[in-house]
Amino acid sequence: MKTILLVEDDPFILDVYYGQFKREGYNVMIAKTVLDALDKIKNNNPDLIVLDLNLRGDDYGPADGLNILEEMRQDPKCKNIKIVVSSNYDASTYPELSKLPELGVIKSFVKINLTPEELSNEVKEILKQ
Repeated sequence: MKTILLVEDDPFILDVYYGQFKREGYNVMIAKTVLDALDKIKNNNPDLIVLDLNLRGDDYGPADGLNILEEMRQDPKCKNIKIVVSSNYDASTYPELSKLPELGVIKSFVKINLTPEELSNEVKEILKQ
């Protein structure tokens, strides 16, 4: 059974994604903060991470998620974990997001443009690779 780590602080979205992935048969872990996410990544080695970039619930932007990505890629244990970003941000709003591919992000989605089923289908395809 594949393990997915959901890094998300919005309780509604977390519940929807969690339910969708559980129905698909995945083992699902949850992290709501940067520190919790890094701990679970380093100690559990998930097969894939669905990462929200803003974990503060405010208007600071995507810095939190970018920090997670940068720290992961410096750790040899974590640098090959597959990552999908599901966020409210895109590169047209935050140009720093253009470096997501350099940080190992396989795909990036704007949450409002993707249903949970579509996200699950994308994840399924990525995990086949």
